This record gives sequence, C-alpha cells and structure tokens, in this order.
Amino acid sequence: MLDTTPLTSAVDQFADRLRAAPQSRLQRGAAAEALGLARELSGWAQRLEGAADPAREMPDAGMFAAADQVTVAGRDLAVVLGTEREVAEAVDLVAAAMKRAGV
Repeated sequence: MLDTTPLTSAVDQFADRLRAAPQSRLQRGAAAEALGLARELSGWAQRLEGAADPAREMPDAGMFAAADQVTVAGRDLAVVLGTEREVAEAVDLVAAAMKRAGV
C-alpha cells in the first residue's frame, strides 16, 4: 500500500497555518492561493478517478472555508494516488502554495 502520509501531513500543516492566519493575511491572497490549490488537487483526483470532462470545480466558499477545502481536496487526492512520484509531486504543490500564501 502506498504511503501518502507526506501529502496528508503537508495538507494538514497548510490548513493549520491558514486557520491560524489573521483575516488580513487571508484577504491579501492566502485564501485565494489555498482555493487555487484545492481546485488543482480536486481536479487531479477527479482525473485519476476517471471523472467525466469537464471536472467539477471546487466552489469558492469564502476565505474562512479555504483551509477545509485544502484538507478535503488533499485527502481525496491521497486516496487515489498510485505512485510515490505522484505523492512527491503533490507535496511539492502544497509546499509551493504555502510559500506563495505566506503562511
């Protein structure tokens, strides 16, 4: 069985930092960055599951929901990933988004 712990840990860390961030930081782009990541991870998971095109897009549920959206999308992706390379690629996406978000 594939170990996706690095991905779920990275997603949890990003979500925790978003939850702890001040509203001003979320408004300055951290929430938008998180939503973008959630949409990317969700789309990737849907493609791996063979979902019909176009993939359903994660809705914008507001800045205070962004952390939960990242968590859900990341964990959904972790369930369907098939290789260690994919896990590493997903972790890199999360790390890059966290850096851009400034949290």
